[in-house]
Amino acid sequence: MDPNSICRKTKRLAGKQAELCQTEPEIVQEVAKGARLGVRECQYQFRFRRWNCTSHSKYFGKILQQGFCSVPQKAQQEIGRGVAGSLGRQCGCEATRRRAPPLPPAAPAGSEAASAAWEGGGCGDDVDFGDEKSRQFMDARRKRGKSDIRTLVDLHNNEAGRLAVRNHMRTECKCHGLSGSCALRTCWKKMPPFREVGERLLERFNGAFKVMGGNDGKTLIPVGRNIKPPDRQDLIYSADSPDFCIANRKTGSLGTRGRVCNSTAMDVSGCDLLCCGRGHRDETLLLEENCLCRFHWCCVVQCRKCTVRKELSLCI
Repeated sequence: MDPNSICRKTKRLAGKQAELCQTEPEIVQEVAKGARLGVRECQYQFRFRRWNCTSHSKYFGKILQQGFCSVPQKAQQEIGRGVAGSLGRQCGCEATRRRAPPLPPAAPAGSEAASAAWEGGGCGDDVDFGDEKSRQFMDARRKRGKSDIRTLVDLHNNEAGRLAVRNHMRTECKCHGLSGSCALRTCWKKMPPFREVGERLLERFNGAFKVMGGNDGKTLIPVGRNIKPPDRQDLIYSADSPDFCIANRKTGSLGTRGRVCNSTAMDVSGCDLLCCGRGHRDETLLLEENCLCRFHWCCVVQCRKCTVRKELSLCI
């Protein structure tokens, strides 16, 4: 696609982001894919929270731009992870690190020694390339060297999102040889599934550190006593989040009125917590679903329509 046509549609880009858009438009396309993937994962992970990462609202961007909240930081990490993941799969193979010498004569084919001797490098996900482009694009929004707390928090969290991918790369192998023997084994590095990274980041979010800026303008200090400094993989935030219980245009909260809750659950999906103590109402819906499906040779599946009664609990 013509770089100018892409960059005209992304009017908010400036500085290094705009430069990257002009010189490598295919990268910007992958950034957009990664962002969409990240938002969808954020919505899945936060589906039972008061703020559920709703992106169709005009308030979504406002929430992400706030510096007070640890919740938007999670969304930003998913987006950063999406950029790295999407790019990593598009750029080709990682550099082969090593290829073992030929099988020694003394080692019988198919033995453990033979498998180890023949281990080589396959076509792996190039996480270095994804890291580099993610850093160029995501970190350009917050210039390195600036000393304001929002910049320090954003840059830290962007890196935590990338490490959630890099630190959990896995090795996959394929055996080659006659009759299923593993006389030759090809191995490569693979990025972890998106859902797995999202779950890992959710754990980090649940234990996120509140921080304040140091006097030198470059360091982050945890708020509270006897708290260890956050490491590079931890998520951090600089101010407490609102409760998101009621609609608030200033903070971007849509509130929880009308949200589906679980009347029997005691966790964050339960009506007591999700409805913020306002109570809930029970509602019965009649829905039509496919049922009694049969396969007819060849090749049609025929189903009946069945009426299903569903009981829902909705926040008031």
